[in-house]
Amino acid sequence: MKLISFLKVKDGKYLKNYELKYLNKAGREKTYEIVSRRDLMSEEELGKCPSGVSIVATKGDQFLLLKEFRMGVNQEIYNLCAGMTEEGETIEACIHRELFEETGLKVKEIRQILPPSFAAVAISDVTTHLAFVEVEGTLNPQNASENEQIQAAFYDRETLLQMIREGAPFSSRAQVTAYFFCMNH
Repeated sequence: MKLISFLKVKDGKYLKNYELKYLNKAGREKTYEIVSRRDLMSEEELGKCPSGVSIVATKGDQFLLLKEFRMGVNQEIYNLCAGMTEEGETIEACIHRELFEETGLKVKEIRQILPPSFAAVAISDVTTHLAFVEVEGTLNPQNASENEQIQAAFYDRETLLQMIREGAPFSSRAQVTAYFFCMNH
């Protein structure tokens, strides 16, 4: 596989669309479309700048999930608390800010921040950190944007496992982290 050209085809407010032309294994040209949150100047920049964080938050034996309306699928799904870093903001500051804005909770301890991983590798170069935190406080999402419909709640292992087995609508990161939380007694 060899990339032969890279072209921005649309400049949206939040997403930029690109066409990538490749030579496939048989030597035939193939066009592939992706989106990015960034203005990319060249193919060398693909996937090189993390855009934010997804937060795996626990409070004792409880797992935090957001039930939020997501326009891309036109339904409510269970998701992790997450958000984009602001200009000049550290990943740690982003974790504190996003957690508080979406839930009213505070970070008690940041246990681990994983290196960036791809969020939707089939269609985008977007990467985000995955942070594991212990939280404290009372749920009160008073600062949520008027553009977000979010209901934050804590779930125990038994309830989470039942939700997973019954096919509740999850984002992939929320589902896999919730599943491993359930299996790690």
